Amino acid sequence: MAKISIIGGGSWGIALAVLLHKNGHEITIWSALEPEIQMLRENHEHKMLPGVKLAEDTVFTTDDREAVEDKDLLVMAVASSYTRSTARRLSMLVASGQKILNVAKGIEENTLMTLSGIIEQEIPQADVAVMSGPSHAEEVGRGLPTTIVVGAKTRKTAEYIQNLFMNEVFRVYISPDVLGMELGGSLKNVVALAAGIADGLGYGDNTKAALITRGITEIARLGTAMGGKFETFCGLTGIGDLIVTCASMHSRNRRAGILIGQGKTMQEAMDEVQMVVEGVYSAKAAMGLAKKYDVQLPIIEQVNAVLFEGKSADQAVKDLMLRDKKIEIPAFPWPEE
Repeated sequence: MAKISIIGGGSWGIALAVLLHKNGHEITIWSALEPEIQMLRENHEHKMLPGVKLAEDTVFTTDDREAVEDKDLLVMAVASSYTRSTARRLSMLVASGQKILNVAKGIEENTLMTLSGIIEQEIPQADVAVMSGPSHAEEVGRGLPTTIVVGAKTRKTAEYIQNLFMNEVFRVYISPDVLGMELGGSLKNVVALAAGIADGLGYGDNTKAALITRGITEIARLGTAMGGKFETFCGLTGIGDLIVTCASMHSRNRRAGILIGQGKTMQEAMDEVQMVVEGVYSAKAAMGLAKKYDVQLPIIEQVNAVLFEGKSADQAVKDLMLRDKKIEIPAFPWPEE
């Protein structure tokens, strides 16, 4: 049995708390929000995950020291925009070599850093790992079969976390390509916004398939330019996560995109979804990275234009369709004529 703290009281952290408790671990849930902790303490469930019950012996706290000290693993499950402030807040309490598993997805807009990079910068003494893959909280909380990947700098840390989480409904692979995993998990949210926008405009399966396929091409193009491994983008944390986020109504990014496609503003869509829409925050960062690494991201560029420049969604689609003629896979040569 391990002592594990979930840092963040949102739906994903709660789903993982339920999973880890069923695996026999001692669970503490921390949030900076007293009303959120009070809700969990009273109801033993999150309002965004109705019917997913937390065990009676789960500890709920807003006390930083209680959440961090003597814990075998800290699961960082706060929204990406709060990763840095939370890491900084807890830094002095984290022991040398203490393991932190980041399960959020995103890229910091002003620094273009991945979330594990932020945690390592703020808590340099920690052993930081990441978890990513196609894994909606609504399904993990209900015990539906799910497969994800844990990435870490050492195999020993990856296998340790793999053993904590893995069971008959939650299969865990491991990978050393932390950067590739994080880029796939972050950038797929931007493409999912595009998929939702297409749905909101009334487009069909052909459009969705094109966005998923060309979307993973863009993600892999940028990711490999930054040092990620191409194979990672072909796996669970790349195409797998992209498919589930573009296709499922559990996806807050797709739901927000649908509302934008129907004519709502970005802010109106985010307010209606009532959850953090990570793709909005990652979209600008993606364009910053594209400029830094001189990579073309036409789908992500059009999403930015719709979100931040007032471009109409239908015009963005037309501009994508009418781009210069291209070869699909330039690496394939034509035979000599």
